Amino acid sequence: MEALSPMASPDEIHVEGDFDSPTSRQIVSSLPFSATCIRIARDSYPNLRSISSSANIPDDAGSSKTVEGDFGYVLEDVPHFTDYLPDLPAFINPLRNHPAYKTVKQYWVNEEDSVPLQVVSQKDTSRGVHFRRAGPRQKVYFESDEVLPCIVTCGGLCPGLNTVIRELVCGLNHMYNVTHVLGIEAGYKGFYSKNTVELTPKSVNDIHKRGGTVIGTSRGGHDTVKIVDNIEDRGINQVFIIGGDGTQKGASDIYKEIRRRGLKVAVVGIPKTIDNDIAVIDKSFGFDSAVTEAQRAINAAHVEAESMENGIGLVKLMGRYSGFIAMYATLASRDVDCCLIPESPFYLEGKGGLFEFMEKRLKENGHMVLVVAEGAGQKLIAQSVHSMGTTDESGNRLLLDIGIWLSEKIKEHFSKKRMTINLKYIDPTYMIRAIPSNASDNVYCTLLAQSAIHGAMAGYTGFCVGQVNGRHTYIPFHRVIEKRNRVSIQDRMWARLLSSTNQPSFMDKKDVKPATDNKPKLPSGLKPMNVASSAQSSSKLPPKSPNTPTKSILITETPPPEVQKSSPVEVKREAPLTEVEKPPSTDVKREAAPLPQPPAVNATAVELRTSDSEQSPPHDSESDTQSESGKHKQLHEQKPRVRPQSLPSFGRHSMKSKGLAESPAGTPISMFSPSRPSTPTARGAEGHTKAKEKSGRHPWRLHKMFFKRSP
Repeated sequence: MEALSPMASPDEIHVEGDFDSPTSRQIVSSLPFSATCIRIARDSYPNLRSISSSANIPDDAGSSKTVEGDFGYVLEDVPHFTDYLPDLPAFINPLRNHPAYKTVKQYWVNEEDSVPLQVVSQKDTSRGVHFRRAGPRQKVYFESDEVLPCIVTCGGLCPGLNTVIRELVCGLNHMYNVTHVLGIEAGYKGFYSKNTVELTPKSVNDIHKRGGTVIGTSRGGHDTVKIVDNIEDRGINQVFIIGGDGTQKGASDIYKEIRRRGLKVAVVGIPKTIDNDIAVIDKSFGFDSAVTEAQRAINAAHVEAESMENGIGLVKLMGRYSGFIAMYATLASRDVDCCLIPESPFYLEGKGGLFEFMEKRLKENGHMVLVVAEGAGQKLIAQSVHSMGTTDESGNRLLLDIGIWLSEKIKEHFSKKRMTINLKYIDPTYMIRAIPSNASDNVYCTLLAQSAIHGAMAGYTGFCVGQVNGRHTYIPFHRVIEKRNRVSIQDRMWARLLSSTNQPSFMDKKDVKPATDNKPKLPSGLKPMNVASSAQSSSKLPPKSPNTPTKSILITETPPPEVQKSSPVEVKREAPLTEVEKPPSTDVKREAAPLPQPPAVNATAVELRTSDSEQSPPHDSESDTQSESGKHKQLHEQKPRVRPQSLPSFGRHSMKSKGLAESPAGTPISMFSPSRPSTPTARGAEGHTKAKEKSGRHPWRLHKMFFKRSP
């Protein structure tokens, strides 16, 4: 394989030696497409400003290179061999002549391609953090004959481990012609205490059909110096480490030591966790398989529960710190009545507690299914656990079995209630992680393994490979180990679960923050009347004595246009009136909004209008109120009545017909002649006839007068 210059021009790929040599011409002519289609070399960043270069990064630092660009663009790049080995030669990628990729157009990944961490943004926000896109590069920093990779699996089991091992071996062999691949047995301690095994495409041909890992795994046993010494002694130059966040932390330490020694060794991490708690990435491989297998346990619990009187099926699923398996299994099953996860605190006794909800659900359905993650409710049982501070070999906190503890508490509660229940406890914890991966995870594992191979061959090191927003990327170690991915109970996904199970949030009162008063703004024409505030404002007025005259104020509120089909709401208030000083009009009266033009009045509506004596006073000013003390006293003693809605054709002046209340003052004023008062009349058909005879007005005259006075 011909070597390339490590500082290739952005416009072309230079071949070492004489360009006119037969070998050089043969290489150039064998290219499936022009080498200038990708014009960005690895070490050139047009339009980007480097913040951290290899010159100011300490040798023992594991931090990534950070590059920023215009519009708030930030690229968290991963380390490369040329950061501490600047004179390292590069070679043409052997995939150029591979029959599977020779005819593929635009197969090479542009060196400036990146994947955003957040895809949802606003037009005024910055572009945000990005990661380098995974995939094959035009030039590599390993020759096929010199590559000696090793594969190690650490931590607990997970569906898809054998699939990743198989695809690493087959990908290195089929794509890059790597013939020797070592398997490190029993995790990290296998580097210095176990023999290695040879992995070939034939030996790993069908291991993806089995669960577990063919090279073994263990927790702990990490000794950075011993591991790097063994890597250097064996001549290993590519290390593929499969494990969770604790394993990736150990991989970061291995990379730092290798970089400190100046070794040409690529350290690549493939994140693995069945709990799906690895930060940054969309999901970890094996998670879909675990959720699918959890359905079998939930279905068994549902069958047991519904077959018994007051049957309760309790299922404990994995999830030490994150409840993703329990949440997604609950959403997928549709048979779960309640889901408890570590991120959402809950309590048992009292109003709104778990026991109250269980009693209600048993009375409604006669059975229920309860799913709980292994890390849920640890605060409730912490006082009875003497080993809460202990950890396992990987540094994970040892937890009490929430399933057994909760089962006993449920039985104890219902025995006090003298209520017969049939509880079945199912613990499929280790069953769901020992299965082979399903079709979805098999595809995902294949892409992860091939992306890891392409990155190692291209000279990148000290990174994890993972899917971010649907694209495979190279992520610095520090980003995946700085925190855990946890379920956000303020996210819509948790709200979807609560709505699916119809369960309460079980949040204690002291944990619930008071809700802010975010009332929507009403339209300008609509002024809501608050009864409480009205009573409070009226209580501030001076006390009313028996001889204090009162006046009646008619406040008319105009609804918005979309609700003008109904009549305006009229509220009657009574306020004390002193002889010395009257209260200002602004305290007792509101300005009415401009009224819309009334529509045409039909004959039926006009016939319902009787006479001037049946019209309500508009009370638009203080001069319209009556000043006689006797009339005020009569008004004060009058029992208030509720005014029903009037016809919309007559605006705010309600029409008096059968069942309508009388005018507040007792002497209504016509809307057509407000200055001419008339005497009140009786109700009903008799009053209607007398009013017509007395006033001498007829429906056709009202109709004519109405349209004549309309603007």
